[in-house]
Amino acid sequence: MLISRKTEKKIKTTKSVALLLAALIIGSAFFESCSAPAARTGAASSVTPVLVKESSVLPSWAEGTTKSAIIQFVQDVTKQGGPDYVRPEDRIATFDNDGTLWVEYPIYTQFLFAFDRVKKLAPQHPEWKTKQPFKAVLEGDMKTVGTSGMKGLMEILIETHTGMTATEFEKMASDWLATNNQPRFKRLYTECVYQPQLELLGYLRANGFKTFIVSGGGVQFMRQMTGEAYGIPPEQVVGSSVVSKFQIKDGKSTLVRMPKIDFINDKEGKPVGIYEHIGHRPILACGNSDSDMQMIEYTMAGEGRRMGLFIHHTDADREYAYDRKSHVGTLDKALDQADAMGWIIVDMRKDWKTVFPSKE
Repeated sequence: MLISRKTEKKIKTTKSVALLLAALIIGSAFFESCSAPAARTGAASSVTPVLVKESSVLPSWAEGTTKSAIIQFVQDVTKQGGPDYVRPEDRIATFDNDGTLWVEYPIYTQFLFAFDRVKKLAPQHPEWKTKQPFKAVLEGDMKTVGTSGMKGLMEILIETHTGMTATEFEKMASDWLATNNQPRFKRLYTECVYQPQLELLGYLRANGFKTFIVSGGGVQFMRQMTGEAYGIPPEQVVGSSVVSKFQIKDGKSTLVRMPKIDFINDKEGKPVGIYEHIGHRPILACGNSDSDMQMIEYTMAGEGRRMGLFIHHTDADREYAYDRKSHVGTLDKALDQADAMGWIIVDMRKDWKTVFPSKE
């Protein structure tokens, strides 16, 4: 048995699996349109991310209270001798990934990667033609995949994400990200990143912040794109993981990805991940769903000036509009509590002049 009862229970609270059940049903048409990979573009991207320059502060953010609050916060915590001054070594900012830095709707990108892996591995597993949920994935029947429940979804992840060396998995993920398009926007998934957020990351770093990703996504999957897409190196990415085991393979030392969940970095797991991997409480945290509340609550509970941001997806024309009843990125409780808790809700339609980086 691949998944223990203890592990299965641990996973039940995670955004990346529980909410996906509905996503699989609602996003079935999207999945079918994703099945054909894009023409290989090579290492160079056709999108030019514009990281903020000193002469231009957050140019893709609309003038208003949200932008002003962000700039004022950064000025206050970086002003030496000021009452809110924070030493550079304590200027930690954490960002969720899915729906915060890149598109997550209508289904998480990593699961699309897993479904493509099922198709690629199918010739080695003839039994999958009749075994659910693999049969449903091969037939594009996302409703049946969804009804397979937690056990079925985790079986797909385990079969497609483990049983190979760390290096092999990294290459698989990197190659997939380099060759697959988001069908609506007709650009690579790694190009479906938010230009205003790229500017915010750059602005923070220009002011002595260290920026981290803290996401429920698979850490090794994310690390294949965060450097080029966001300027965030692998050691500054905190995510969910499977157990890795040291082995000697073909006379060389290597790490093998084992069919067992190690850590789920979501909801209550995010403050734990921050504590264990970063070692500093952030002074700024940014997410987009109720699954990010614990990270932002942990951030705001520290002493001194703090900032918590939630990206609210309100723009169906330029991206997607969803919140309380969404099957991914549910933003409900955080909307209700924002004013009382002092969190800032970033309205994508009103606060962002543009959503994606421009193409050359």
